Amino acid sequence: MTGDVVPVVLLIGSVAALTVVLAVLGRVLGPHRQTPVKSMPYESGKDPFHSARRRFHVRYYLLAVALLVFDVELVLLYPWAVASRTAEMQQYGAPAPAALVSVEQPVETIDAAVATGWIETRRLAAVGALVFFGLLALGLVYDLRRGVFQWR
Repeated sequence: MTGDVVPVVLLIGSVAALTVVLAVLGRVLGPHRQTPVKSMPYESGKDPFHSARRRFHVRYYLLAVALLVFDVELVLLYPWAVASRTAEMQQYGAPAPAALVSVEQPVETIDAAVATGWIETRRLAAVGALVFFGLLALGLVYDLRRGVFQWR
């Protein structure tokens, strides 16, 4: 166990030491004159002309929430897609991707879920995914009709 931990500890220690050395070098060798231009906040290469405390319109937050919902849905679809793809590949005799193969555990697929009783059939898993896609499309149509993606 200790032989496996030593490289990780050495890596963490060297990264911490390099961080400290670079921070000290920047402080010692860097310029020290403070000017009004250097004191200004930096906003994408432009001079700031509004206060940082100003209010944003609610459309900004609606767009952010809509994009967050679609990102989370994508994260939920990824494991299903990997399980389906692996089952398809095994069905045609192709080996599973090396990243999915583990020596200790077999690759989990939808077929394995059917075999262990987690789900009745592959078709039920496909119908569940289609319902999920349908709800995703319905949410997208709703957002498009409400004008969430149009910036006015």
